[in-house]
Amino acid sequence: MRFHTRKWVKPEDLNPNGTLFGGKLLAWIDEEAALYAIIQLENQKVVTKYMSETNFMSSAKQGDIVEIGIEVVHFGRTSLVLKCEVRNKMTRETIITVDKITMVNLGEDGKPKAHGKTEIEYVKDRLDN
Repeated sequence: MRFHTRKWVKPEDLNPNGTLFGGKLLAWIDEEAALYAIIQLENQKVVTKYMSETNFMSSAKQGDIVEIGIEVVHFGRTSLVLKCEVRNKMTRETIITVDKITMVNLGEDGKPKAHGKTEIEYVKDRLDN
């Protein structure tokens, strides 16, 4: 799994217990999944269709640096299925895992559109062509 994004846990990210608010973490994951899908599918019109159950394994506190990892599970005809892990950058302890996040590629009309992708592409490879 490749970890692309780091987030610094700030006071506004905390719940009343003084740890990272789960809703904030899920928003970070949703944004990261969307960015990953946009880059992979080369289309800014991508939406989240499904997020499987989440498994909170540990917490983060103010000042911690967390990193978000995304990996492709499956290329569908109009979708991309990802999995995610968020971990503490310093301790490498897993904070949360999400087994399936389905992102759907949309056409100009806002309806699902085939994307034609079958494997992971890296931007550097696209630029070399």
